[in-house]
Amino acid sequence: MKILHTSDWHLGKKLGDFDRAEEQIEVLQEICDIAESEKVDAVIIAGDLFDTFNPPTQAVELFYKALKKLTKNGTRAVIAIAGNHDSPDRIEAPDPLARECGIIFAGYPNSESTPFELESGLKVLNRSPGFIELKIPDCQAPLRLLLTPYANEMRLKTALANDNTDEELNHILQQKWQELANNNCDEKGINLLVSHLFFVRKGAVLPEEPDDEKPILNIGGAQAIHTENIPEQIQYTALGHLHRMQQVDKRPCPVYYSGSPLSYSFAESNQEKYVLVVDLEPAKKPVLKEIELTKGKKLFRKRFETIDLAIQWLESNPDCFVELTMVTDKYITAQDQKLLRNSHKGIVTIIPELLDTENQEQENRKIIDLTKSLEQQFAVYFFHVKKQEPNEELMSLFREVIGVQDNQ
Repeated sequence: MKILHTSDWHLGKKLGDFDRAEEQIEVLQEICDIAESEKVDAVIIAGDLFDTFNPPTQAVELFYKALKKLTKNGTRAVIAIAGNHDSPDRIEAPDPLARECGIIFAGYPNSESTPFELESGLKVLNRSPGFIELKIPDCQAPLRLLLTPYANEMRLKTALANDNTDEELNHILQQKWQELANNNCDEKGINLLVSHLFFVRKGAVLPEEPDDEKPILNIGGAQAIHTENIPEQIQYTALGHLHRMQQVDKRPCPVYYSGSPLSYSFAESNQEKYVLVVDLEPAKKPVLKEIELTKGKKLFRKRFETIDLAIQWLESNPDCFVELTMVTDKYITAQDQKLLRNSHKGIVTIIPELLDTENQEQENRKIIDLTKSLEQQFAVYFFHVKKQEPNEELMSLFREVIGVQDNQ
């Protein structure tokens, strides 16, 4: 049995003011093509399907179109769980229609799938809260899945611990997973754990969460889960949340984040993106294949000391997004900013890196003289920035603003 593991699609996400919809269309088509060329039997999407609880209509339509392609008319199972960016109710809402296509959604850690059987032979053999067993067309062994979508720590404990919420979350999850594995996962099937939580090998340094990501490890979130809490019966653990493809641990099985299909922040600049294809047999170690994704624009963090060098690089690399740092002894003028942006359509932000910052701070302190009135301070600051005196109309407007604030 071949499984394709992907996650963190973040459909609807923008980069600053830049829409990524066309890139998302292209990369999801690439994933569909890989599923076909690799002849995978099931696809796992390990959370953060959308970027917000209420994604735009375009993102929702893209999601369902991609899933319909991946199911291949109900002959290929697609299993998708909620991440910390997703609304669990929204994820599960289309279930009656989705299961007619061979799509299984899980929004909550204790979600229980509804039985179904398709003409293709795809069928639910067994299910319980947090678990599903499937008959996959053309595969002799059943596919068993322990499904743990994202929930914060309190909701996880409430859902899984039968009100015994004083225990450590690691212990609660280990007990639940072990119970499900003992009851359902013998050596005659393919046994997987799918989750959208922060996993780490005990004692290892915590990996960084994605830039601009809603952090899981925070107050009200969920603590890091140790790989030693995974039952021995599990052959592969498919994770979502971290945007860089990486192996967390080799034991008790390969534990992998597949990463996002696109780079969504400049912390991911120059980062290659992948899907994982996992070849599995009962009671055997899986064979993994990392397949690099080629669609989507690259993100670059670039630093230049002159406008000319910056423009030269920008014009030579037009098809990307850029976070541009300019080394300068003064603030970047509007004219220079215009020159830079006219040379490249993908500049997301321009950051000035000021030289001789100590002298600059002293100069700034000279501007702010607290012995002067607010009106006088504004006039001095305006002259410092614009190199001209503010006219009476502007000063009158400033006095009006001050008057309104004083009255409040």
